[in-house]
Amino acid sequence: MGAGFATAATLLAYSHEMHSDLDVRSASDSDAAAIAALHAASWRRHYRGAYADSFLDGDVEADRLAVWSARLGTPDPQLVTVVVEAPAGLAGFAHAVLDKDEQWGTLVDNLHVALAYQRNGVGARLMESIAEAVGVGPMYLWVLEQNVAAQAFYRRLGGQSVERALVPPPGGVPSRLNGSPSRLRMCWPDASVLAG
Repeated sequence: MGAGFATAATLLAYSHEMHSDLDVRSASDSDAAAIAALHAASWRRHYRGAYADSFLDGDVEADRLAVWSARLGTPDPQLVTVVVEAPAGLAGFAHAVLDKDEQWGTLVDNLHVALAYQRNGVGARLMESIAEAVGVGPMYLWVLEQNVAAQAFYRRLGGQSVERALVPPPGGVPSRLNGSPSRLRMCWPDASVLAG
């Protein structure tokens, strides 16, 4: 695990060096539409095959807008949502549920980066911001098994794959899934190793 932490530190340093002009801040309810649009675009790009085409090509943006309007419209101290803003708009966002699981700790429920900012340190900045909110304690997330690029990114940040499970249907609607896709639980025993 030590080598993973060294890589994580390198990625975090790189993200600060490359994007000192980006604003990392807590999300507000006025960010709901931009977050929903980025979330829908990311799902369409990375979740095709796992999620049904009819869902991704249909009401996914409206679905995400309803979710984000509800999340950001009702303050909850257990929820942390951060955004990275670039001069041209939203570069990425992350959302976490603090202390979601007794064993695994805080759930990083969403992390998405706009295509133009991928592989440039934005994802590392988002993970760092969530880790700072967590402090000392475990953190985890679920990643699609088909999304090998995301898995590699999380491993570079020191994440370990510890479990495989079926993907739950978005919004609890089974027809939104394409077959029975799988996901992997990635975990960090101590989130503070990612904190700045």
